[in-house]
Amino acid sequence: MDPLFAKLNLKTSCRALADLLMPRLCIVCGRPLNLREEYICLGCDMDFPYTHFWESTHNAMADEFNARIVVPDGVRERYCYAAALFFYNSESGYSNIPRQLKYNFRIAQGKTFARRLGEVLAQADHFKDVDAVVPVPLHWTRRWKRGYNQAEVIAAEVADTLGAPLRTDILSKPRRRASQVASDARQRSSNISGAFKANVPEGIRHILIVDDTFTTGSTLAACYSALRECVSGQVRISVATLAFVKNN
Repeated sequence: MDPLFAKLNLKTSCRALADLLMPRLCIVCGRPLNLREEYICLGCDMDFPYTHFWESTHNAMADEFNARIVVPDGVRERYCYAAALFFYNSESGYSNIPRQLKYNFRIAQGKTFARRLGEVLAQADHFKDVDAVVPVPLHWTRRWKRGYNQAEVIAAEVADTLGAPLRTDILSKPRRRASQVASDARQRSSNISGAFKANVPEGIRHILIVDDTFTTGSTLAACYSALRECVSGQVRISVATLAFVKNN
């Protein structure tokens, strides 16, 4: 027997046995997965709510993000690129994708969907010149408690598929702010204002900030402001997330 097939058969047999003992469930609908499915069932994958934001430089996420950017008087800011992999709302099972990564240590699962994000961004000409992928940082106490930064998990996969360096040394969060989960848009902006610091080395021309979700855009806008204080308008700053929250 071909060693490759023997290896595949062994892997399949082990997975089948594991599924009998502890069935793997679809992250979206909770249905038991078959041997060929991983993390998401075929039905939920076929209905995957892709945003397709990466196909256009002007889209709903980019418009909302650009509206949040605070530009000093007399300064003309270039329109920022923005894209997310998929839509969700509070009632959607797809919300489990970022939630499980953020709160339940589902890192391998998160990497799978983060790679999808990187692959679609790589299809867009306006993201191909990114030369620094920067995750939204956590305050060290929150990272220590969680054990990892979910934005960094996503950013690492995006950086790999874009062929750009992952830079965790550019943005920092020296001050811890209140949790954003239960805050409205105005509270989010107030909570996050001034929370980030940036140190951008010379030679970078296109920074991509990466986070798990785009809810109001306040966190990404605060990161943008910190970066823009360090670099001229010649340096492009874009944003990308796994999910874009639909409010209707």
